[in-house]
Amino acid sequence: MSKRDYYDVLGVNRDASDDDIKKAYRKLAMKYHPDRNPDSKEAEDKFKEVKEAYEILSDSQKRGAYDQFGHAGVDPQAGAGGGQGFGGFGDFADIFSDIFGGGRGGNGGGRSNVYRGADLRYNMEISLEEAARGCEKQIRIPSHESCTTCSGTGAKPGTQPKTCATCGGHGQVRMSQGFFSIQQTCPTCHGSGKQITDPCTSCHGAGQKKTTKTLNVKIPAGVDEGDRIRLGGEGEPGQNGGPAGDLYVVTHIKQHAVFQRDGMDLHCEMPISFSTAALGGEVEIPTLDGMAKVKISPETQSGRVYRLRGKGVKAVRGAEFGDLHCHVVVETPVKLTERQKELLREFEAISQGDVATHNPRSKSFMDKLRDFFE
Repeated sequence: MSKRDYYDVLGVNRDASDDDIKKAYRKLAMKYHPDRNPDSKEAEDKFKEVKEAYEILSDSQKRGAYDQFGHAGVDPQAGAGGGQGFGGFGDFADIFSDIFGGGRGGNGGGRSNVYRGADLRYNMEISLEEAARGCEKQIRIPSHESCTTCSGTGAKPGTQPKTCATCGGHGQVRMSQGFFSIQQTCPTCHGSGKQITDPCTSCHGAGQKKTTKTLNVKIPAGVDEGDRIRLGGEGEPGQNGGPAGDLYVVTHIKQHAVFQRDGMDLHCEMPISFSTAALGGEVEIPTLDGMAKVKISPETQSGRVYRLRGKGVKAVRGAEFGDLHCHVVVETPVKLTERQKELLREFEAISQGDVATHNPRSKSFMDKLRDFFE
């Protein structure tokens, strides 16, 4: 199974405080603790998942790296012990300190130590035009490749890893205190069952080297904010021969200077002059496909919406297009000349003779006010 988002695992928001994260962890750890759910593989897996999420989100540096790069921002070697199995006993002590104490590890039962690599997340910012038309982007992501010096064994050339003396090659040890017993990842071999006594000088026993890789990502036309594009097998490499995880590219649409997007539809303001609003006319407005003409009806008021069919964004799946909604804003003229002011005063004087005809909204508003105060 691929790793879930750590915030989803703990059931908290991305802006959750440290206390909120700790409370959520305590609640879930108590719920899925193996001693409360004997012989339940599902509860055991949940317990491991919750603990791994807490180990990352409770550390400010790891949390910052995870927020920026997802699972790619967390060192897989540092997480191997805590990410797989139950992990260190110390992180559990604040919850069960009144029950558990120190203890020595014992050999646990054998179990598979082959793990699928973690899924990665990459946040990509694209423009509205790129989202609407589709595009192809190149991205560089942190990655790991097998060490060529030791062929991925982690041991110095000419030597081989030995069976771990702590767990006997099982990768798990069991800690007991009274009637409680916790099985955890072996702290010596971190679950691999092998111990490297003479590590490779190139990778320092990790078997992998950090690197970066460049990928081409095809963005389909019509993607929206938060859409995910899956690149299979481009996540972190698996452990002990396990398959690689996947890379999820999450799209984020930059704010546009003209348009606001609502699904497949676009919205924009359309300023028109006082005279055009009163007499009608034709104005040009921008669309994603170029300029378009809109015929303005006489006596148009601010707030009226003109719809241009098919001028929105194409659906990701399908051939239909959304619409462009143009919201009329009647613009008050500024920096008037004396002649313009004179004409407007004359127009105002003429209009005052029949307010109900020329300014029906104003007449209706005044009538409502009169009724309210009476």
